[in-house]
Amino acid sequence: MSTVNTDTAAAPAAPVPAPTDTKPKIGPHPGVISSSNQYTSETRIRRMFIKNGYDPAREDNYRLQGVQLIENVREHLKLPVRTFDTACTYYHKFRLNFRDAEYNYQDAALASLFVACKVEDTIKKSRDILAAAYIVKNPDKAVATDDKIFEQPGKVVIGLERLILETIGFDFRTRYPQKLLVKVVRSILGRGEDAKKFFDIAYAMSLDMYKTFVPIKRTTFAMTMAIVELTARFTGEHLDKVNEFAAARKQYHRSSIMETMLDILDLYVQHHKSTKIGALFDLNKFIDVKIHLNNDLDKSFESRHLYTCPPCETNGSGSAHPATPASDTSPTAASFPAESSTKRVARMQDSTMRFIFDPEAARAEQDTIADFHKEEYEEYEIEVEEPVPPPSEPRGRDHHHQGGRGGYRGGYRDRGDRRGGGPYGGYRGDRHHRGRGRFH
Repeated sequence: MSTVNTDTAAAPAAPVPAPTDTKPKIGPHPGVISSSNQYTSETRIRRMFIKNGYDPAREDNYRLQGVQLIENVREHLKLPVRTFDTACTYYHKFRLNFRDAEYNYQDAALASLFVACKVEDTIKKSRDILAAAYIVKNPDKAVATDDKIFEQPGKVVIGLERLILETIGFDFRTRYPQKLLVKVVRSILGRGEDAKKFFDIAYAMSLDMYKTFVPIKRTTFAMTMAIVELTARFTGEHLDKVNEFAAARKQYHRSSIMETMLDILDLYVQHHKSTKIGALFDLNKFIDVKIHLNNDLDKSFESRHLYTCPPCETNGSGSAHPATPASDTSPTAASFPAESSTKRVARMQDSTMRFIFDPEAARAEQDTIADFHKEEYEEYEIEVEEPVPPPSEPRGRDHHHQGGRGGYRGGYRDRGDRRGGGPYGGYRGDRHHRGRGRFH
C-alpha cells in the first residue's frame, strides 16, 4: 500500500511575478551583408582607382606583371587554362579592393592562383606554387618544395587567401571564353586549315585579354565576339562571315562589343611588347584598327563606355599612397623568400560579415531589418522663464572686516582705487590712510 504526502501534493504553486520591464530586448547586431557581384562597370573601376590613390602607369605595370607571373607558373605546373582564367579574375578583383601599398602584387598573384587551383579542382599546395615561381625567376637554381625558404611566404599566401575569399564573396563562378570561342569559330569557318590559323590567333588574344579588366566587365559571349571580330580585322579575312553570324544572334550587343574591342586595343597599343599578339602584327595595324573603330563610334554618336562618370574624368587619380613594398627598388624581384606582404587588420571588428549569393534576398533582408534599427526623433521647442538672480553685494562694503593693504577687504589695492578712480570712488588718499591701519 503506497502512501501519498497530501501536504506536498495540495500545496499551491508559487505565483510567478509579472515582468516589470515591458521594454523589448535588443538582440545582437544582425551583421553586415556582403553580396557577390559578377560584373564591374568602368565607372566603378575608376572610382576605386581614385579611392585607393592608384597611379595609372604603376597600376598598369603591376597588373601586367602579375598576370604574366600567373601565366608562367601555370605553364610550369601544366595547369589548364580554366585555372588561369579564374586566377586572373580573382587577382583583378583583389587589387581593386585593396591598395597596392598593403601587399606585394606578386604575393597577390600567387595567392590568386592558389585559390583558383582549389576552385577548379586542380589542387596544388602553396609550397608547390611558390617553388614553381622561384624556379621560373631563377631557372639555374634547383630548389625542393619542402625547402625552409618557402615557410614564411607560404603563411603569407594562406593569409591572402582569406582576403581573396572575402573579396569575391565566396562566389566561385567565373567565365571561360575559350570554350565558347571554339564553338563560335567552328560555326563560322568550319574545321578547315583556315579555321585553325584563325583560332590560333584568337586563342592567343583570349589570353592577352586577361591583362585588362575586360573579364570582370563583360559576359562570355561579349568577350568571345570581340575576340573573333578583332582577329578578323587584324588578319583582314572572314569579317563578313563574322558580321553575318553576329546579326543572327539576339544576345549580341554592339555597344558592349565595341567597348571590349577598344579595351583590348588599348593594351596592344600601349603595351605592344608585353602581349602574345604583339609579336605577330605591326603596331601600326593596331593603331589603324583602333582609329577605324573610333570613327564608327563618332558616326553613331555613341560613347566609348556603356556608363560614363564625368566626376571620375575630372578629378583624376593621383598617387596618394606609397608604392608596393620593394617594387620600386627591385621590380623584378619576388617577395619570397625575403619579403612579405603587409598584414591587414580585419574590416569588421564589432559585427559579423555574412555572405549571401542572391542579391534580391540580401536586399529583402536589409529592408526587413531596417525597420527595427530605424531611429526616429521629434523636436519640440519649449519656452521656459528663468528667474534672474539678484546682484551680489560687493565684499568691499563690509565695514566690519579688516582690510588688507588698502583698508577694505577685497579692497582698493591698486593705485587708481585709492585715489578715487575705482568703482567705489570718493575715498581719496588725503582723507584716509593709504598704507596700513583701520578705519574707525
